[in-house]
Amino acid sequence: MRYRFIDAEKAHHQVNRLCNMLAVSRSGYYAWSSRPASKRAREDMVLLAHIRAEFESSHYSYGRPRMVEELKEKGWAVGPTRIGRLMRENGIQAIRSRRKRYQRRGLVPSFGYAPNLLEQDFTAERPNEKWVVDLSVVMDLYSRRIVGWHMSDRMKQDLALQALKMAIALRRPEPGLIHHSDRGSQYVATEYQMTLKQHGILSSMSGKGNCYDNAVVEAFFKTLKAELVWRVKFESREQAERTINEYIMNFYNRKRRHSTLGNISPMAYEKLAA
Repeated sequence: MRYRFIDAEKAHHQVNRLCNMLAVSRSGYYAWSSRPASKRAREDMVLLAHIRAEFESSHYSYGRPRMVEELKEKGWAVGPTRIGRLMRENGIQAIRSRRKRYQRRGLVPSFGYAPNLLEQDFTAERPNEKWVVDLSVVMDLYSRRIVGWHMSDRMKQDLALQALKMAIALRRPEPGLIHHSDRGSQYVATEYQMTLKQHGILSSMSGKGNCYDNAVVEAFFKTLKAELVWRVKFESREQAERTINEYIMNFYNRKRRHSTLGNISPMAYEKLAA
């Protein structure tokens, strides 16, 4: 470890001084540095290259547990200790940005409220049994898959409605599906509620001031911000839409591992269950 430290710092400090500081001889260091890399070291270099590639592919969000699962799926017979060591030694750590929290102010409702049919039961036995929605996103609780979404530069009722219509067109749910939301005016609007009724979808809403019923879909927004939005400076709204669409379709739904699903992606979970 001391020789490795010297090798890493020699560009910034004299080798002689580093050797004196660490109580090792210069001849010992040069003998170590001239040796060919061991088989284990060569394997670590190859493994590290794969770790870096998967880390970048995950939007810099994978820590050791998900990285282990990802590499096992790629055929690497390696344990968490070795992967954790390589990630730690090379400064590979999941990036979780934080921003100041703010309180979202509710809008004045224009339609009656629905009863709470979800009651904080976030489990589902099959696809299209329970959907949870927030802002402009629709999530299937069975697989945590984002099945509908829509983006706009304005917060308006049509935003949520378009996301709902996308989810219905994609999933074609049978009557009886529970659709759970907060009490936002976009969800109690007449056109939104009529769309639910036309497809036999049961409307469910959180109680007043209850911030826990939609915790799962809110966690998605936290992940989206931490893994993408807070890291990228978008040059235009069009670029933001393209990038977020790509994140949802090709990473979050298709590839990102979820601990709730046994560390596989939503689409993989649905395929496995089917």
